[in-house]
Amino acid sequence: MRLKKYFGQHLLVAPGVLESIVKYIDPKEGEILVEIGPGTGNLTKRILSYPFKELHLLEIDPDMVEELKNSIKDERVFIHQADATSFDFCTLGDKLKVFGNLPYNVGSLIVENTVFHHRCIPQAIYMLQKEVAEKIQKGPSWLSTFVRSFYKVEYLMSLPGRFFFPKPKVSSALIRLFRKQNPSDLDLRDYKEFLTALYSMKRKALKNKICEELLIKLSIDPMLRVEALEPEKVLLLYKLEDFLGG
Repeated sequence: MRLKKYFGQHLLVAPGVLESIVKYIDPKEGEILVEIGPGTGNLTKRILSYPFKELHLLEIDPDMVEELKNSIKDERVFIHQADATSFDFCTLGDKLKVFGNLPYNVGSLIVENTVFHHRCIPQAIYMLQKEVAEKIQKGPSWLSTFVRSFYKVEYLMSLPGRFFFPKPKVSSALIRLFRKQNPSDLDLRDYKEFLTALYSMKRKALKNKICEELLIKLSIDPMLRVEALEPEKVLLLYKLEDFLGG
């Protein structure tokens, strides 16, 4: 099948790597799985031998959707032509295990949407551009803090371009997100705005962005930059500032 560059399609074709990813996913009986960007089903078909409850495939390319419908015949599989950057995951269940080889051009947006639906996604396993994966795991950036406020990020493996078709110019990495606390009732869009504002001028001291009295109350040096804070501290700052009407 002809791949479409504007969808950022790079198919993972290395059998050994595919098997390793399946082991990381570790589908279990009764689980509802969601695969983002299954493409021609290279990973999907290896999942089918496991005793899961449902597997939902989210694929934006209509040609790939038809390919999947023709090649996968399993009553547990549901195929959706959908954009994972805006898809409402929670319509599929409240304890989803999500995974996928994410397109390079929208990988960050899909990770962001995962956080918006963290209430129903306890675990996600994503293949991303290596640079993006490392930034999410380590920061500092608003997206890294957004993700790590709710998930523990585990770096699983690096993959050179030769494992994909067509061969990309950059390396990839597999990461796993484990939800590290009970689902939050925060206004996540407001929290995102708080983070983007906080990180917009990373070189400035925190006292220029946050009430100095609040920083001292939380034992945070007002002269620190935002990149020095752990996500838990940033989340606490947001909650207290909102509570105090800051």
